[in-house]
Amino acid sequence: MDKKIYVIGHRNPDTDSVVSAASYARLKNALGWANCAAARAGKANPQTEYIFGRFGVPIPEFLPDLVPKVGYYLSDPPATTEEDVPLWEALERMETDNLKVLPIVDKNGTYRSLLHYNAFARNILKKINPHKKAAIPTSIDLLLKTLRAQPVVVFDEQEVRKSLIVVGASADESFRRHLDAEMPENALVIVGDRFDIQKYCIERKVRALIVTNGNTLDKDLKDLAEKNRVSVMISPFDTSSTSLLIIYSTPASAMGDESVPAVRAHEPVRKIRGPLSQSSSRCLPVTDDDGRVVGVIHEGDLIKDPNIELIMVDHNEPTQAIEGIEHYKILEVIDHHRLGNLSTRYPITFINKVVGATSTIIANLYRETRVPLDRATASILLCGILADTLVLQSATTTDIDREAAEYLSSITGLEIETLGADLMAAASMIGSRPADELVRMDLKEYDEQGASFTVSQVETDTPEDLVARKDEILAELAAVRAKGGRLFSALMVTDVTELTSLMFVDGDKSFMSALSFPKTDEKVYILRDIVSRKKQLMPLLAELVEKALAS
Repeated sequence: MDKKIYVIGHRNPDTDSVVSAASYARLKNALGWANCAAARAGKANPQTEYIFGRFGVPIPEFLPDLVPKVGYYLSDPPATTEEDVPLWEALERMETDNLKVLPIVDKNGTYRSLLHYNAFARNILKKINPHKKAAIPTSIDLLLKTLRAQPVVVFDEQEVRKSLIVVGASADESFRRHLDAEMPENALVIVGDRFDIQKYCIERKVRALIVTNGNTLDKDLKDLAEKNRVSVMISPFDTSSTSLLIIYSTPASAMGDESVPAVRAHEPVRKIRGPLSQSSSRCLPVTDDDGRVVGVIHEGDLIKDPNIELIMVDHNEPTQAIEGIEHYKILEVIDHHRLGNLSTRYPITFINKVVGATSTIIANLYRETRVPLDRATASILLCGILADTLVLQSATTTDIDREAAEYLSSITGLEIETLGADLMAAASMIGSRPADELVRMDLKEYDEQGASFTVSQVETDTPEDLVARKDEILAELAAVRAKGGRLFSALMVTDVTELTSLMFVDGDKSFMSALSFPKTDEKVYILRDIVSRKKQLMPLLAELVEKALAS
């Protein structure tokens, strides 16, 4: 499979994160990266949903995690064979394409069994055992295809049933006794240019008469074959070759190994290592959720690079990235936050600017690369800037943000103040959301001096509604803190009308005792004139963590 490059923001994404992913993926597509797609690592908040819905832009694909999946290691397009093709054709396909295995599917592409050389060797011995008469499951149509035979008269050509191979090589009387001892109507008789044997077989109504070496059939015998409903075909091969090829006319499904299970493309790699090592061919067929084959996973595939690569936007710290990111090659980072401890084994494009929004950086990248902005993309980029800078009022806002916003406003015809009011109104719809959703909506995890903690942020014009729900919010913060063994977990509630914030905190006693902000309620603190988590709150929290750890 071709590599896919995901442009993805941080976990529990805010508007700037999702907008940045969508807009940068579009830029990459315009620059020729056809396999580049936007993704998001969490549920979109109400403001983000409003923006993408209003401007008719598809919201990026949701990826719950990037824990290595089977589908990420498939390289070649799926090779399959239908269950009713001749075995000879299936084996030729394996030889020509250098395939170790070949999944056998039905007409809908649904997996049925696996053709591999071990299974073939095991099953073919049953057919050619000289001490045991073996019936060959085949049809007239399969015989014609395998032998490349010329049909003379055919009946019930699609019917597959078991038949014995009888060679008309002995004297006439001996042959007649031999044929009569079998079930003539179920016999496949191979014969050369022996008129008497041909006639007797047709009179005894054998299932099929196969005339070898390209010999023709007498017209009277053809008429008799039509009368007795005996299929007749002319093989271009000699008797020995024809006999051998008939064995290979059996449907591929008759030689398939039904004991080999299929695995789903979305299954984690760790779950298939056992079945993979137990497979005699050291590979397993891979299907989608409907059971259709999408590829074959080999043991050797798991030591190759996966067919997923990443571009990180609006974050650079692994603790804030989607789960499993460490398994993939990171091509680029586009961000406006502090530097974390991200490291790579190879050079990458890393763009980090002191601006109020990653959307600002991406808007300017369109201008630098001279790629025209369509109105929808320009509109969501403007929304991304306004959302992350609180309509250009946040302490993180720079002149670069203002200039980018003015530029996007001019080409979209959207008024900054009016659009900003609409965005803040959409953000204010969070008041009725469940506490677990509020706490995880824009949750970021940090690490300071070995202590981990989380800080979430939501924006509203009615913070008092959330104060009234203090108990359930604090209970959810306590659950988040306990699950990760963290020093504390906090929710920053920013009032978009007063440009100030409240902070709900559940934490270790050492940290709680270090807090000196004024309280509006137990474990609820007032952050006067603080609206930026990145630029204003985080430096204060870093000092408090240091103080708590020293005490």
